[in-house]
Amino acid sequence: MRIVDQSVPIEDSSAFLATVVKPDGGFEATEYATQLEHVVRVYVNGVLVMNLTCSPDHIVELVVGRLFTENMIAGIDDIDELWLCEQSTRILVYLMDRETLPGGSAVVDVGTCCTDNRTLNSIFRREENLPIVTPIPWTAEDVFALTRVFESDTPMHRRTYGAHSCYLAQGAEVLFCCEDLGRHNAFDKVVGSALLAGVDLTQCTVFTSGRVPTDMLTKAVRSRIPLVISKAVPTDLAVRMAQEHNLTLICSAHSDSFAVVNDPR
Repeated sequence: MRIVDQSVPIEDSSAFLATVVKPDGGFEATEYATQLEHVVRVYVNGVLVMNLTCSPDHIVELVVGRLFTENMIAGIDDIDELWLCEQSTRILVYLMDRETLPGGSAVVDVGTCCTDNRTLNSIFRREENLPIVTPIPWTAEDVFALTRVFESDTPMHRRTYGAHSCYLAQGAEVLFCCEDLGRHNAFDKVVGSALLAGVDLTQCTVFTSGRVPTDMLTKAVRSRIPLVISKAVPTDLAVRMAQEHNLTLICSAHSDSFAVVNDPR
């Protein structure tokens, strides 16, 4: 796969002057950091398939991960060439099979916290049956080690308190850490990072700061990631999906405790 990345670095936050009001009636001026909201248009074989609202970093990884977790590609071997413009507002992806099939729904914006809740252009989506994941061994010591790393915080969240974080790990070793406005984007960034680095996702753990509904868990199952840990909570349908697909799901994970919601082993 050939990657042409012409992008220049973009600050991921902006600072504004705000007035902090106290319960006693006092107030003070302070610098208020906010997340930068960035939009990138994704074209596949010349067809606009999505407009992603995201944080302006790791765009290549985000798009590769999103195409993979949305079942538009089976892996990076499906991609011939990828080109990102200087402003990181347009990314062109050319597949090995450059034939564009007729049909597909109209493209719409994909918000910061929505994937399956919005309709992507389905022209490149492949038919599928979600796989059964192969579980891997895990230890409480490794989970607690990851929670301690997670609680040490990440740079973007530390500045703005407006970012989601996602780690990809093997055991207690963190391989990739990505942040974004949206938890789905942060998930796709670490998956894209793993694909580009040739990491075997079937031996990996994802640790996310966000809650786990079915659309998040679907990304893990499609990626054949066997273990998902969240600082937050799952939905009922996500628990049932984990049970049906043999995925280990650990939630409410903190340095003093965690809840094993599903463990097929």
